[in-house]
Amino acid sequence: MSDFRAELADFLERYPNMQYIDTLLPDTNGIVRGKRFPLAAAKKLGKGCYFPGSVFSLDITGTTIEDTGIGLDIGDPNRHCKVVPGSLAPSAADPERIGQVLLTMLDEEGERFLYEPRNLLANLVDSYTVAGYQPVVALELEFYLIDPKRDDQGNIQPPIGYISGERETRSQLYTVDGLDDFSDFLNDVNELAQLQNIPADTAIAEASPGQFEINLRHCNDPIAACDHAILLKRLIRAVARRYNYEATFMAKPYAEYTGNGLHIHTSLLDQFDHNVFAISDGQDSDTLHQAIAGSLALMPDTVALLCPNINSYRRMTPDMYVPLNASWGHNNRTVSLRIPVSDAVNRRIEHRLAGADANPYIALAVVLAGILYGIENKLTPPEAVTGNGLNQTLPMLPCRPADALEQLRNSQHLSRYLSKEFLDTYGVLKQSELRQFEQHITHLEMEWLLATA
Repeated sequence: MSDFRAELADFLERYPNMQYIDTLLPDTNGIVRGKRFPLAAAKKLGKGCYFPGSVFSLDITGTTIEDTGIGLDIGDPNRHCKVVPGSLAPSAADPERIGQVLLTMLDEEGERFLYEPRNLLANLVDSYTVAGYQPVVALELEFYLIDPKRDDQGNIQPPIGYISGERETRSQLYTVDGLDDFSDFLNDVNELAQLQNIPADTAIAEASPGQFEINLRHCNDPIAACDHAILLKRLIRAVARRYNYEATFMAKPYAEYTGNGLHIHTSLLDQFDHNVFAISDGQDSDTLHQAIAGSLALMPDTVALLCPNINSYRRMTPDMYVPLNASWGHNNRTVSLRIPVSDAVNRRIEHRLAGADANPYIALAVVLAGILYGIENKLTPPEAVTGNGLNQTLPMLPCRPADALEQLRNSQHLSRYLSKEFLDTYGVLKQSELRQFEQHITHLEMEWLLATA
């Protein structure tokens, strides 16, 4: 408690007009749940606060799915949550008057609550510590800015440039002009990221109208890296509202344009801080190849975790820079696992399957599980793909939610690295969402069948 008091005292000295502190607890879908505390009450947060464990049984609509077994069946008890040290920062909503702090949940024994995605990742990071490795990770997030006003058919549409006053209508990959038209928005994102100690780096105008990518600098604390990603998504949405935009990390908001990805870069350091993915002359190491092999072996089992929503699978279409099979290659954006151009110090795996709608803690846990599985079992990968990996005759990954969930349910190895309790609950949650979706009668059904069936 004294540590938080000291952190809060320092924070209030820098921001004397603070009136509230928001507590933030990301749920299974990566949606931030929380409470707002007046400053007087917030000073007691060093003791922690309470949320029901059933917050991790909420579906994408915020409805508790009782079939998970962590709600009313056990009395829906409160769980103790503690403050994440170092996470106190100004809120993007009102950085002068409102602060924010991340929470993590404990079980009745005071240990990590198994159903929290952040704890899922923390337990896996502990396994790496035991194995003598330090993961170094960097996350890249893609998102769209869209106009809150819908078009004449009620569909979403690209934004109107803040400077040009014209609607985005064409591909703008890597154009600096595309960044210039939204420079005030991007500058505000950068300034608030600095206030919140989020290591945001390069901003890129992506391939489609109104689409951008923001990279987070590499970090040797995987949990903090995902904290940064969660907070950056929240920050981007808040800043977008200031400019009368909506920001979406939906995997595939437009049928005709590329989707939003979450690309994860990972390397491993040994006890001497040497990158074990390269040997002294800069070539791939055996450890790198083992890590690739393990990632490929587990990939079909993990699609449901990396593609959590119905819409996630809309992104998995040919010729849209989304991998459709478990493959790897050097300097190749058409494969699932890309080995970027780099020197020996920076040799890494870029995992390209997850959508930006994935929970970063879960997605990174999946990436680290595959790497550790390959290293522990000294697996050998197939030959690297050259050319267009989307045209290779390789087994397809499950590209439908039901198939992906079935693959997850039948996985033989994943529960060695990700807790069975979490995986079972996640499967129930996503199966419930799929069932709700499949029971919904769509406009297209009415158009096709109302007068013809």
